[in-house]
Amino acid sequence: MAKEKLVVIKEAHLTNNCPECFNQDLRLSFYQKHYHTRLVHRTSNEVSHQIVCNKCKSTIYPISWTDDIERTFDYYKKMVEPKRSSTKFTSLFWIVVLAVLVAVGLGIYLVLRQ
Repeated sequence: MAKEKLVVIKEAHLTNNCPECFNQDLRLSFYQKHYHTRLVHRTSNEVSHQIVCNKCKSTIYPISWTDDIERTFDYYKKMVEPKRSSTKFTSLFWIVVLAVLVAVGLGIYLVLRQ
């Protein structure tokens, strides 16, 4: 079963006012999704974001963003450069492939030997 992991690719501290407590200490984080299985590690090109107030610890959802927060978010969104989408095979994958190739080769050898 694939495990999903969100990896932080950019984090910024904002000085905009929190809509909940009106404090000027917000943190904007951009995440990229990674999938891990026993055979493959895959990086997707899917990017998500989250804004959290450091004082009241509340998550600021886009419905309650002010115009200032939205402009700041758009600025930082342009600066985010996610890693390319890629697939990497684990050593277990290569061991399974090698074992299958050896088994097929051995089967062909035994058939041709008779």
